[in-house]
Amino acid sequence: MNEFIITATRTMKSYAAKVAGYLAKFSSFAPFAGTINGIDLLSTDLFADGEKEVVIDSSIRGKDVFIFASCARNEAGLGVDEAKIELYHAVDALKRAQAERIVVFEPFMSCSRSDRTARRSSVGLWVHLKTLSSLGARHFVSYQLHSDKSKSMIDPARCVIDDIPALTLLKRRLCDVYIRDIGTLHKEVRPNWAFCSVDAGGEKLARRFSNSFGVSLVIAHKQRDYTRKNTVECVNILSAEPVEGKVLWIVDDMIDTGASIETLVRALWPFKPAEINLMAVHPVFSNPAPERLQRLYDQGYIKHVIVTDTICCSEIPHTFALEIVPSAELSARAIHTIAVNGSMAKLLREFNAETYLTSPSLLNQPGREPPGLSSV
Repeated sequence: MNEFIITATRTMKSYAAKVAGYLAKFSSFAPFAGTINGIDLLSTDLFADGEKEVVIDSSIRGKDVFIFASCARNEAGLGVDEAKIELYHAVDALKRAQAERIVVFEPFMSCSRSDRTARRSSVGLWVHLKTLSSLGARHFVSYQLHSDKSKSMIDPARCVIDDIPALTLLKRRLCDVYIRDIGTLHKEVRPNWAFCSVDAGGEKLARRFSNSFGVSLVIAHKQRDYTRKNTVECVNILSAEPVEGKVLWIVDDMIDTGASIETLVRALWPFKPAEINLMAVHPVFSNPAPERLQRLYDQGYIKHVIVTDTICCSEIPHTFALEIVPSAELSARAIHTIAVNGSMAKLLREFNAETYLTSPSLLNQPGREPPGLSSV
C-alpha cells in the first residue's frame, strides 16, 4: 500500500476532515495516522484581477492523493464555475508536485446530468472529466451518478470511475430510525409501505428500494414540457395495489428545483395515502426548491424529507422535517478499499433490509472498524 494523503479544495475541507478522522480510527491505518490528514495541504492565492493559483505547502512526491471537491453548493460559498476552476488548478498543482496518483472524490458530480450527446450542444460531464484526466487525475469517485452511461465517457486505459451507490445510506436510515426490528418490517412495513418513482426513468431506482424491503412499487409517469426547463405538464400514477392508506416514500437520485416532486405529491394526494415522504441522495435544492418543500410541509402533504450530505445544506432555509444522513464513513471505506487495491464488492452489493435488521453492519457505529476492513 502506497502512502497517501487526504486533502480538499476550499469547497469540502470540513467533509474531508471527517473522512480523515474515520480513517485514522481504523486499526489498519495506524502507521499512517500522522500522514492521512492533509486538509491544509492546499492554499489558494487570489489575484486582484480575479485569477487564482493553488499552492501546495509541503512535499507530496511519490504519494497518492485523494482530493475532495464540490462544484455544487459548498461550505466556501464558491459558485459552480469558480469551484471547478479551483479544482482544475489543484489537480494541476498536485501533478506538478509529483504526486504518484491523484484520485478526485466528488460525492456529487454536479455536471452529471449533462451527459446527453447532441450535435450542437456541449456535454458538461465529458468536458469536466476530460479536463481533469488531461491535467493528471487518474481516478474519479462519486456517489450515485445520474446515469450508468456516465461511466463510459472516459477511456479506462487513462482513467477509471467508481460510482458508489449511496442509496444504501438511505436504506439503512429507514431501518435504523423508522423500522428498527424485524417484526416491524414483517407486520407494519411490508403490508403498509410503498416506494414511488418520480418518473418512468426512475423506476429502476424505486424498484431497488421495493426489492430491498419487500414492499409495493408505485410508478409515476410524468409528461414534460420540453420548451421550458424544469417544468412538468402532468403525472400519471401506475400501481398494482391501491395507494389508499399506504405510507409512500418517493425516491430519486436528487431533488433540484422540486417542480417534479411538487407535481407528483399533489397528484398522489387524491389517492388518499396515509402519508407521503421524500428521499433523495443529492440535495441540490436549487431555488425555489426550499420554498416548494416548505409549502408542501406546511400544507400537510409531506411528512419527512431525507437526503445525504453529498451537498452542503447549512445555508438552506427550512423548517420542514429535513433529515441529513452522513456519508463520511462510507467515503473512508471507499478510500481504504482503493488504497489497498481491494474489491469494491462490499460497497456495491444490494441492500437487504431483512438481513440488515437481523445482523446490522458496524458501519452504523462511528469509530468502529467494519468486519474484515483491514483485509479487504
